[in-house]
Amino acid sequence: MVGSKFYAIAAILTVASASETDVLGHAYASQPWDATFHVDLDGKPGGDQETFTVRIHPEWAPEGAKRFQDIVQTPSVLTGARFFRVVPDFMVQFGIPGNPEVAQHWNDKNIPDDPGRRDISNKKGYMTYATAGPGTRTTQMFINYADNSFLDSQGFTPFAEVLNNGMDVVNKIQSKYGEEPSQGLIQSKGNEYLESKFPDLSFVSGVSSAFLSKESL
Repeated sequence: MVGSKFYAIAAILTVASASETDVLGHAYASQPWDATFHVDLDGKPGGDQETFTVRIHPEWAPEGAKRFQDIVQTPSVLTGARFFRVVPDFMVQFGIPGNPEVAQHWNDKNIPDDPGRRDISNKKGYMTYATAGPGTRTTQMFINYADNSFLDSQGFTPFAEVLNNGMDVVNKIQSKYGEEPSQGLIQSKGNEYLESKFPDLSFVSGVSSAFLSKESL
């Protein structure tokens, strides 16, 4: 009986410890940190590419910040991911991996909701996870093109902000397809579907972070 209790306690401690480390086993950041998006604006690999930097705020949304750290540490999630829903004066949405197998894996990994904060709103340039209801956030996220404070009470808690003149780049993301791409088909067929039907979609060619690179040394 004593042995059983010991192993049960050890298992609990292991789970608790694991929850404080990212997918590479590094401690989750507790202070703001920056990540830079490299974007192919014209939808063609090696084409017109620009960058913008976001600052992640664990103090705004701890669970959202942890998930983004995991995403950045797993290049297969965002590398090649298309900006598939672009609504001018509202927001640009992305975050479904281009490989359907990767997409399915992460689609099953919901994270807990972060409580909203009165002092943090969906302002222009703020980045937030998409959600289909309580407890459904995965890897899809959006950047606000305008002040969308009406989202604040609906469970959309910002976790990052675009820095400096980064919105100049975000505003160049291809918008001609609007909301045409089917999220269901992106999930099941990935970039094969998007490249054949919407070849000019801008996409993420990579995300880098000096902070996370330093942490991995």
